[in-house]
Amino acid sequence: MRLIPAVLCSCMLFAFGCSSDRFPTAPVVRPDSVANYRVTFVSTWSDTSHPVQFPTSAHFSGLIGATHSDQVEFWREGQLASPGIQAMAELGSKSPLDGEITSAILAGTARDTISGGAIARSPGQVSLETQVSLAHPLVTLVTMIAPSPDWFVGVGGLALLQSNRWVDSLTVELYGWDAGTDDGVTYIAMNAPAAPHVPISRLENGPFLVGGQVPSLGTYTFVRLR
Repeated sequence: MRLIPAVLCSCMLFAFGCSSDRFPTAPVVRPDSVANYRVTFVSTWSDTSHPVQFPTSAHFSGLIGATHSDQVEFWREGQLASPGIQAMAELGSKSPLDGEITSAILAGTARDTISGGAIARSPGQVSLETQVSLAHPLVTLVTMIAPSPDWFVGVGGLALLQSNRWVDSLTVELYGWDAGTDDGVTYIAMNAPAAPHVPISRLENGPFLVGGQVPSLGTYTFVRLR
């Protein structure tokens, strides 16, 4: 199965060229169409993949996100983190991000909140199911790299609709992101709030740089159920 980097993708695939692992075979989507997906988060983050300062309590917080349209963004590289993204990345908290999602649902720009379990010890895996529609074909799903100052993995605005067809399956490689709200540079750094906050950026140094490479921390795999 071909893997792709975890990046911010809209229904126009505006960021880094997200693509499915095979051409979709589903029929052209009707206006009232919905699609159900199982999302499996497989964490490969370990003392083997990331031996530099690997924490003994390595884990990921509970998954939190939304299905939504391209009229709303919950996070993007180069933008400042919202309070919800900050709390998720620093504390592993689903709130107030869940409130930001609820506001988008009430505004009609999001369909559903996605909420799933944690990975208590990495490596590990967890799955959940969600539903997208023609009006809300994008997925945002995040989880804290824990322990860490303000680091997380996830996707923002990932498109499950391509060429007016639902993708059958999509596997996304996950790399670390810095929320830009804490100045810590190690997994167990003391709390050091960034003043001012800086834009969200990819983690490509420190404990994430291994032998000149930046290994992935795991994958999200989206499989269409029906």
